[in-house]
Amino acid sequence: MEILRYAAFTEVPEGGNPAGVVLDATGVDEAEMLRVAADLGYSETAFLIPTGGDGFDVRYFSPLAEVPFCGHATIALAAAYAERHGPGTLRLRTRAGEVPVATAVTGGGRTTATLTSVAPRTVPLAPDDLAALLAALRWSAADLDPALPPRVAYAGAWHPVVAAATRQRLADLDYDLPALGELMARRGWTTVDLVWRESEHVFHARNPFPPGGVVEDPATGAAAAAFGGYLREVGLVRPPATVTVHQGVDLGRPSILTVDIAAASGSGIAVTGTAVRLPG
Repeated sequence: MEILRYAAFTEVPEGGNPAGVVLDATGVDEAEMLRVAADLGYSETAFLIPTGGDGFDVRYFSPLAEVPFCGHATIALAAAYAERHGPGTLRLRTRAGEVPVATAVTGGGRTTATLTSVAPRTVPLAPDDLAALLAALRWSAADLDPALPPRVAYAGAWHPVVAAATRQRLADLDYDLPALGELMARRGWTTVDLVWRESEHVFHARNPFPPGGVVEDPATGAAAAAFGGYLREVGLVRPPATVTVHQGVDLGRPSILTVDIAAASGSGIAVTGTAVRLPG
């Protein structure tokens, strides 16, 4: 089994979110996938299983467990595949549904990939869950931006969306990992999408990921897709719209995620990023 290492949503190896990529995981069982993901220690490793033509099965494993969908590992595997076989479109069958990914090479020679999520959904965040979430984050209701109401959003995986009133509140992240991990396990949340709105179409995000054994993700494509659906369903953008999400800055691994929100209600959200191969 050849294991590749890529950083997604960055043009330099020092940025973005690292992911493991296996381009041919034919015959590899779940236990071995989990072992590889744990050995790598990245937030996600993607295992691609060719099924003929442009169709593939794909599975995603954190160091602790399988997740139904992962955006940054999808961008990484698509870039890796394009560099081996040329750009084009892959049709990925994930545990959450089919996700097409289109790749291209920029004028500077970088490989970019655009995934289109499954149909997004947004549901209320129960008051008791919000209170427990804020307690685990060590935030108060006064720390929240009332213009962006808390919700739970989905585009392949579930993420609570909680908006900070200030950039400083977002920067000062010091949460109770066991308490947040226990709450997320009970509710089936993959990451928590903490955001701050810089301007109408520019956001900053941080994504705690205790269920995966990772304190924080420096770039989260699944959460960005879910957030795009949230913005459309709550009426916070006028689609079609493109928003930029900056993530990983506070971790020293700056990442840029471009989120395209189509006008049609229920249509998939497109998330675009660049990926680069890591040395070693």
